[in-house]
Amino acid sequence: MKIKVGFGYDVHQLAPGREFWLGGIKIDHDKGPVANSDGDVLIHALCDAILGAANMRDIGYHFPETSAEFKGIDSKIMLQRTVDMVRKQKRFQISNIDTTVCQEKPKIKDYIPKMQAVLSEVMQIDLEDISIKATTTEKLGFVGEEKGLAVYATVLLIRE
Repeated sequence: MKIKVGFGYDVHQLAPGREFWLGGIKIDHDKGPVANSDGDVLIHALCDAILGAANMRDIGYHFPETSAEFKGIDSKIMLQRTVDMVRKQKRFQISNIDTTVCQEKPKIKDYIPKMQAVLSEVMQIDLEDISIKATTTEKLGFVGEEKGLAVYATVLLIRE
């Protein structure tokens, strides 16, 4: 059995009047991520963790922001393609993921079960294998000042 661990990190600036997508769901908020895609920071960090574990570079390599093909793309599509690449090209399966969302607002604890359900469906893994945690930065830095948000993601891949 081969086991590989991957780590992903993503950050996006927040701006008024933009849609706020996180974990594959739209959340009502007065600000949203500035991005070429839908700006789903959780999914972007997750894609980087999966790609990193499989030694397949990063999200920017596979989904360049300079490509018109990916302008405004639903990040769930990028996640599905990432999972498919890793399964087909490297024969890895996702064992589990662990993520931490760093933001002041909005509070996401009530949205986590829905995010887990969406990610479970997209990645075809069990709900119990998807951990989503949230924290603030105690009003420190760009996250604390609500200028942006960040997500850390870890993934365990297995090949039998």
